[in-house]
Amino acid sequence: MLAVFLGHQWKAFWRSRNKGSSIAANIFIGLAILYLLVLAIGIGVGMEMIIEKVFPGKDTIFVFNGFILYYFAVDFIMRMQLQELPTLSVAPYLHLKISRDKLVNFLNIRSSFTAFNILPLFIFIPFCCTAIAAIHSVFAAFMYVVTILSICIFNNYVVMYVKRLTTLSIKAILLVVLAISVVAAMEYFKIFSISAVSNAVFGFIALYPISGFTFTIAAILVLMLNKAYLKRNMYLEELNTAEVKKMSTDYPFLDRFGSVGVLTALELKLILRHKRTRTMVFMTLFFLFYGLIFYRQDLIDQDRINTIIFAAVFMTGTSISMYGQFMFGWQAAHFDGLMANKINLKDFITSKLLFFTAISSIVMLITCLYGLISWKILYIQLATYLYNIGIGTIIILYFATRNSKAIDLNKRGTFNNQGVGASQFIMVIPYFVLPYVFYLPFSYYGHPYWGISCLGLAGIIFLSTRNFWITFLVKELNKRKYKIGEGFRER
Repeated sequence: MLAVFLGHQWKAFWRSRNKGSSIAANIFIGLAILYLLVLAIGIGVGMEMIIEKVFPGKDTIFVFNGFILYYFAVDFIMRMQLQELPTLSVAPYLHLKISRDKLVNFLNIRSSFTAFNILPLFIFIPFCCTAIAAIHSVFAAFMYVVTILSICIFNNYVVMYVKRLTTLSIKAILLVVLAISVVAAMEYFKIFSISAVSNAVFGFIALYPISGFTFTIAAILVLMLNKAYLKRNMYLEELNTAEVKKMSTDYPFLDRFGSVGVLTALELKLILRHKRTRTMVFMTLFFLFYGLIFYRQDLIDQDRINTIIFAAVFMTGTSISMYGQFMFGWQAAHFDGLMANKINLKDFITSKLLFFTAISSIVMLITCLYGLISWKILYIQLATYLYNIGIGTIIILYFATRNSKAIDLNKRGTFNNQGVGASQFIMVIPYFVLPYVFYLPFSYYGHPYWGISCLGLAGIIFLSTRNFWITFLVKELNKRKYKIGEGFRER
């Protein structure tokens, strides 16, 4: 039956009237994944050398063991933001004489084929097959691989289960946010150390390899829990998603996001069809070369990274700051229509965050090439990327609710000050100053990279509490939407 389902998906893709844009999008996504795989393979093969260079004098196995659970903690948070539920793909089969077991198995198997499950294998397996096998034993190295694979599966299905719970219960959202926040706070205040736990766990597996199957059992239990939940709630979820009248877009890869994907697709169309927004995209690409000016080797060697932080924030968030500063002015011509239609404002705000996150992630992947200059640049860029998608997007959209100046999309893109107001100038201050609030206290006491870590951690905390901030932004937009609309009607 799995082959039948996959065959139907394949036919649906090729028979789609928008298969051209789908192919182009899939090629781009495929190239991005290939790029990540090349990076992962490079990290995996050079792991021992990287650890020796970054942590000179420390035992490589000790550092590696402490890194594993850190990786999967970040992996869990990223999955919560980016990994989607494969629910709509089975909608056409729910009324047919097909057992729910087969549908559930299809959903579970399909959700396993994600880059989140592939990348760790390329990062960790090479080191396990060389260093772990040489120091401990081949069986110990094998059990390391089994454990890592089990944690991948565990994370995958825990995220699936949690996200399904949070679609039905606000209490589940609050509990998840509280749990992540408590762990992050305990780690930050050194009450609890993920690294120490990771070292203890994998140190024990190195001595008693058979204990690695504990994670395999945990992964199987979560899979069974996920399967049971799906069987009980499949129809309920389908009824919830059926309330939305229009769920398809001209960009089929966005269909999985439902009404949020539809609104994001409208944003993409707006950008591609108008002169000023297209110019903004080209300017974003131009500013990616700023690193050649600010990423100077002498500053990096001396850890004088004040100006580097500014450049990293600007580059990884250039689309957020440049395009987002005129939000919602880009949609001034049809803003009244958006507000008059039956559009969920939470989906409206979420679509903006999805768009910003996707664009910033693409920019981050491209600017990873600056890591060839120094690994320190890559670390700084990762922290500023997390800041941008976690905190920067909230700042931009908050000030957007204070913007009531309309923009004519057909006017020239360069040397055009239309739509520029006080909110744009005020927004610059918190957006570019806030990273230094996290960084400077640590830098003052001679620990600049602790400050960078604090900046990245702040971004992760805001990402994990994104639902709270979406609700906050919805309230702000609700309070000011009539004033915004009145301003947009003034020509």
